[in-house]
Amino acid sequence: MSSSLPELFDLLLFDLDGVVYIGPHAVPGAIEGIRAAHEQGVRCCYITNNASRTPGEVTEHLQGLGIQTSASDVVTSAQAGVSLLADLVPPRSRILAIGGPGVFEALREREFVPVESADDSPVGVLQGIGMDLNWRALTEATFAIAAGLPWVATNLDSTFPTPRGLAPGNGSMVEAVAHATGRRPDGVGGKPEPALLLEALARTGATRPLMIGDRLDTDIAAGNRLGMATLLVMTGVTSESQLAGATGLEEPTYVAPNLSCLSAGTSWEHLKWVKG
Repeated sequence: MSSSLPELFDLLLFDLDGVVYIGPHAVPGAIEGIRAAHEQGVRCCYITNNASRTPGEVTEHLQGLGIQTSASDVVTSAQAGVSLLADLVPPRSRILAIGGPGVFEALREREFVPVESADDSPVGVLQGIGMDLNWRALTEATFAIAAGLPWVATNLDSTFPTPRGLAPGNGSMVEAVAHATGRRPDGVGGKPEPALLLEALARTGATRPLMIGDRLDTDIAAGNRLGMATLLVMTGVTSESQLAGATGLEEPTYVAPNLSCLSAGTSWEHLKWVKG
């Protein structure tokens, strides 16, 4: 007999864009699948490379779709980035914050003091995306990083989805600063680096997680790097041909059309992906 969802996993780690929602709308099957997981007693945690929004803002979006959750179930790349930065700078120190509200709140959550100028005596830099990010902020980052301050990027996504199409993402902004300074970040919070998933595990105490995503190169690779089981849902960017060509860290443990696979009657043995 195939093992059930709660027998296999004590935590479901959901990527958001392309898995749970696309823009303001839920992905087909997502709400039903998440409700089924809740009914089986499996905790759900939502992780995102998007550092512009706070956990509270993400929670409001999810609740608006009909998903029962709280801000403690949301972990962002900004929060993961702060954990990396905490190993490089003294506690409660001043940090140059580049990005939106998610970056500033993540720093304050850990009792750091966000500042907006290299002249404000920061001892480190946390760089994330923000909808109002401008040349001045990148200039301040450049001054601080060129001076040798520890530098953590929330993520290296080159693009950012908007209702009008793809816009430059944090990775593009990081590249601008890297080009100007001749340096690379000392750490990266978002997928496919492991920090975001490790942050979620530290906050939940889970030991049998399942990483769920729609991208082979970020979601699946991040889970595999940590030895997690991974589930690829075909509701986002990955095509059948891309899946067929997956190798190494990009090979998922399971594949399903959408999150309705989380229902109680699913045979997880049948969802196992076999290449070829």
